[in-house]
Amino acid sequence: MSIQQVSSFASGQWIAPGAGARNIASAITGEVIASAGNDALDVQAMLDHARSVGGPALRALTFHDRARMLKALAGHLNQHKQALYAASFDTGAIQSDHMIDVDGGIGTMFVFASKGRREMPDGQVYLDGEVEQLGRTGSFLGQHICTPLQGVAVHINAFNFPVWGMLEKLAPTLLAGVPAIVKPATNSCYVTELAVRLMLDSGILPAGALQLVSGGLGDMLDHLGMMDVVSFTGSAQTALKLRSNPVILENSIRFVAEQDSLNGSILGPDAVPGTPEFDLFIKEVSREMTTKAGQKCTAIRRIIAPEAQVEAVISALSARLDKVVIGDPRLETTRMGALVSNGQKRDVLEKAAIIGQEATRVYGDPENFTVDGADADKGAFVPPMLFHCADPDNAQRVHDTEAFGPVSTIMGYRDVDHAIALVNKGQGSLVASVITHDPAVARQVALGAGAYHGRLYFNNRDSMKESTGHGSPLPHMVHGGPGRAGGGEELGGIRGVMHYMQRTAIQGSPDILSAIGQTWVPGSREITGPAHPFTRNFDQLAIGETLHSPSRTVTLEDIETFANFTGDTFYAHMDDEAAKRNPFFPGRVAHGYLLLSFAAGLFVEPNEGPVLANTGLDNLRFMKPVSAGDSIKVRLTVMKKTPRNQDYGEVRWHVTLSNQDGDKVAEYELLTMNAF
Repeated sequence: MSIQQVSSFASGQWIAPGAGARNIASAITGEVIASAGNDALDVQAMLDHARSVGGPALRALTFHDRARMLKALAGHLNQHKQALYAASFDTGAIQSDHMIDVDGGIGTMFVFASKGRREMPDGQVYLDGEVEQLGRTGSFLGQHICTPLQGVAVHINAFNFPVWGMLEKLAPTLLAGVPAIVKPATNSCYVTELAVRLMLDSGILPAGALQLVSGGLGDMLDHLGMMDVVSFTGSAQTALKLRSNPVILENSIRFVAEQDSLNGSILGPDAVPGTPEFDLFIKEVSREMTTKAGQKCTAIRRIIAPEAQVEAVISALSARLDKVVIGDPRLETTRMGALVSNGQKRDVLEKAAIIGQEATRVYGDPENFTVDGADADKGAFVPPMLFHCADPDNAQRVHDTEAFGPVSTIMGYRDVDHAIALVNKGQGSLVASVITHDPAVARQVALGAGAYHGRLYFNNRDSMKESTGHGSPLPHMVHGGPGRAGGGEELGGIRGVMHYMQRTAIQGSPDILSAIGQTWVPGSREITGPAHPFTRNFDQLAIGETLHSPSRTVTLEDIETFANFTGDTFYAHMDDEAAKRNPFFPGRVAHGYLLLSFAAGLFVEPNEGPVLANTGLDNLRFMKPVSAGDSIKVRLTVMKKTPRNQDYGEVRWHVTLSNQDGDKVAEYELLTMNAF
């Protein structure tokens, strides 16, 4: 049997294993299948290559360019995912586990690509929050911006998800405009290497954007600087060692950690046997114990049930676990494969023994279980193991010892407050779930346990058909947690991108802020176009181009006609005496939406042209009422332009309505789609 040589990709070249290489065994057979590692890697050259080649190339792109790049990468990986599946079996994972890892990682890239196009500008500066007026007249303003860090992101990933673990970090990093050096866990690095080869061979990434270390990092962390980031997934012990590096501490280098987590799941007091919630709870716990053989940072380690239901949960869960077929992950009948290595098997059994000091094993015997199609002694197989802790208040090990495998402990609670106290004894978790149909219970847990968890997952009969599961981090939502979970955050949509950018407060005149953010700020210079802006296509419009409309007088007949036509006969528009009793109105006033309609009539160009559709209206405010006899006029300004596809782009217009005295009556932002 040939042994695969797992290479690193450093400074633009593939480098085979060398001195210091480590053998990697199959989780199924225990036989050596690969070798990885090279102590001769020039880590300083790798960092320099990322900073001087990859960083400038990425920063030259806009957010939308990078989003399109992510979409192309995801599409390319999707075309080759069968090869990634095939490479993953020796990690001990079954086909459904591969789909979580491979398809989940690809899906995450697609989500960040989509969010980058929809939620970020087609530019190189991200505006964070609204403009702040810092002076009396508005000539001195402030705003926060985010720009890419001018360093490198070092990603240190765990063994359990060799594809998703890489892509969920890589997607926000590349979208931010920062190059990455990826270091997967050695036990499964051969799968990551294949994924990296696929991405690099596609030619989609600019040079220097992605490098790979298969094996140890050497002293790379000793060469980092204040513009760099370390993003780590793994044990709390390793995280503490890495984040304590003097260089990281001295340079205040960002260190994002996702580590040990004693996640809990609470069975609500209403979820008694016979309810959909009870059945759902058993299904969720069983799935989290056996998916990836329990090797998930989000797996349920502590099962928290009403004291009266503990025996019912043990019985139902044991019956469900009885149906789990353990075996060679390549067999279609296998429902749980092996741990990643025999070293991991020893660790899980040691941790299970520690938990056993405070809890009784009520299901699963590591000395007596059946494995289909493989040797239980040679492979890294263990059965699901369920423990029962009768005194969770005085126990310690069940709340601080994570057996990173198919091991979970059930404990009883007296009331909801007691359940909250127990789930919080994990001292910081990535996720806690609550299976309940009672909104009051959900609110009580959210208020009592939210501070201890990065994510709270509530599920019941109403949401169960669409829910993604307790253990599924989604790219839209934050993944991370306080305390023992590491204190960091990943994913969370655009929040995840911000970990690789610097937030900077800028201060200056409206023109300065407009130039930096490529978004027109009220008070900035206005441009007079050569023709009505609605007659000019997307490319021809300039930021700041402004139309000032003629005036229109609002009459009492206008107000009454609008009221009768729409049915909006609210007293402020129809009853003068009642309106005068309202402290906001001088008497009968025009409808706000009548004013918007008149505004459209004042600035619209009726003939067919490049304006394809009005797609929305944001940030509408009415500042001053308009009475019969008042006149209004409109200022329409091109605020921002965002390409959407090859045919059209979105134009954001700043619209201000003012009265005959020059006072603002209303203000909003209009969105249109304009042809190129």
